[in-house]
Amino acid sequence: MIATIILMIGVAYLFGSLSSAVVICQLFGIADPRTAGSKNPGATNVYRLGGRFPAILVLFMDILKGTVPVYISYWMGIEPIPLGFIGIAACLGHIFPLYFGFRGGKGVATAFGTLLPIGLDLAGLLILTWGLVVFFWGYSSLGAIIAVSLAPLFTWFIKPMYTVPVAMLSLLVILRHHGNITRLIRKEESKVWDKVKLK
Repeated sequence: MIATIILMIGVAYLFGSLSSAVVICQLFGIADPRTAGSKNPGATNVYRLGGRFPAILVLFMDILKGTVPVYISYWMGIEPIPLGFIGIAACLGHIFPLYFGFRGGKGVATAFGTLLPIGLDLAGLLILTWGLVVFFWGYSSLGAIIAVSLAPLFTWFIKPMYTVPVAMLSLLVILRHHGNITRLIRKEESKVWDKVKLK
């Protein structure tokens, strides 16, 4: 089983390294999200740069990057803690993509995808939390930070055996948002509906 776990960690990282934002922007002729807008290759920045449909495609693909390897590992009988490392590997692939010069996104959608195997009730709570924060304050990053911070608590009530791996994943995503946290404190963070005016 150890060899299987190591194999799936590698698969998850390689799968996560497929930068959906870069690929979709190239297909739609949108500015490179690594150098335009917030310079974050994620769905929110793609929305600002190219609109709703490309952003939805990026979001869907980024979620799948987390869901597929974790679901496969889950059905292979891998235990919760190793599953957590597999989920983290998928997120690290997104954050530091092998195929795109290790310049990736924040890992929120991919982290969400890794949590889907735990249950749709957890997914619903995370989406609701993110949506409420964005609705009232307009900051996607703040919504993500609050949602992932609450994810271990939600998990404790739904499937407590996954609390530790979810907490590990949450910590990774929060650390990745250190720049956003600084901008939020300084009131310099862009709101989700702010469009970037390209020259």
